[in-house]
Amino acid sequence: MQPLAERMRPKTLDDFVGQSHLVGPNGPVRKTILHNNIPSMIFWGPPGVGKTTLARIIANSADRIFFHLTAINAGVKDIRETIKKAENNRFFNAPNPILFIDEIHRFSKSQQDSLLGSVENGTVTLIGATTENPSFEVISALLSRCQVYTLKHLLEEELVDMIESAIAQDEILKKRDIVLKEKEALIKFSGGDGRKLYNCLELVINQYHQNEKIEITNALVEDVLHDKFVLFDKSGEMHYDLASAFIKSIRGSDPNATLYYLARMIEGGEDPKFICRRMVIAAAEDIGLANPNALLLANAGFDSISKIGMPEGRIIMSQVAIYLASSPKSNSAYAAIKKAQSIVKQTGNAPIPLHLRNAPTDLMKKMDYGKDYKYAHDEKNNFVHLEYLPESLSKTNIYESQDNVVEQKLQERLRKLWGDKYKF
Repeated sequence: MQPLAERMRPKTLDDFVGQSHLVGPNGPVRKTILHNNIPSMIFWGPPGVGKTTLARIIANSADRIFFHLTAINAGVKDIRETIKKAENNRFFNAPNPILFIDEIHRFSKSQQDSLLGSVENGTVTLIGATTENPSFEVISALLSRCQVYTLKHLLEEELVDMIESAIAQDEILKKRDIVLKEKEALIKFSGGDGRKLYNCLELVINQYHQNEKIEITNALVEDVLHDKFVLFDKSGEMHYDLASAFIKSIRGSDPNATLYYLARMIEGGEDPKFICRRMVIAAAEDIGLANPNALLLANAGFDSISKIGMPEGRIIMSQVAIYLASSPKSNSAYAAIKKAQSIVKQTGNAPIPLHLRNAPTDLMKKMDYGKDYKYAHDEKNNFVHLEYLPESLSKTNIYESQDNVVEQKLQERLRKLWGDKYKF
């Protein structure tokens, strides 16, 4: 017998729950189906939010042949064989088959490279699904040929609708005497994951005999599911909760908590590269200029993990994590680029000062491009007092240093060079 999640899998967009920003009346995915103009695309989002289901609905709605590979157990040979099948199944004027690759982030560079030609020449339309940021995990050549769509955790009201629909419509559950008295615990354990929600509901119902009346309450759900969901689920909500707790413990300068959450992730089977990537980000975002060596060490840890692997890699991660948590903190670099981007969005393409513009032609020189520019290295202390911002932004202060030893030294230098321009 199929699991409840499979039995309840939607067949059409009208039955699809969630992701209204993509499949609603004006959603881009709905429009591609209506216009029968299906591009290669990547679905990025947490588990159980409909990535695989949406790919199948697209294929069915567009009357496309559907090939499904899972990156965990597929290799280059499997990719080539599938592409060969796609070529053989293409008839005169027939639309491209859809090749769906689940967990595409787990494909190596060579595996992703093997997809390029067939995607580029239209042998297949690729739909990839990933729980990881495709900017980091999908090669740029393949990413540039795909439209990326972000899927979100299911909302509480959507999860409630799924529970009620399953009890009322599923061919097996609708024959049972089930009363949904409370639903909060089911929603909590699901973590916004539709597949996990159905699994939870099925686990609770399976505690009863066929003819028994079932009254679903929060206490019942807690009692049945508590021990089954204690361990870390690296593909579910706990994946994001533990990563969040880990980063916030580093930011909070608590090495003990940092190591605890690191151990939770390691014991749960988390990808070491995922952990190291989070530490590189923390080194720049939360430590930054207070200790520039943190970014160097985090990068070195990432590189070392790639060379050493596990289980020894846990020692490397422990060293980096302790150092980051114990390090002084500053988010001035993060705040500065955030402010700079905000200014750019508000002011648009402000004219670059003429003296900063390149002048490769005589015409540009006649237009004063590069005029009055002075080469800093020819001046005393390798510094020249020029205006580098656009004229309309000349008084704008973007970088604001914070109170730590390293940035205090930077403050002193900037004050000495610029005087009142850099007041912190």
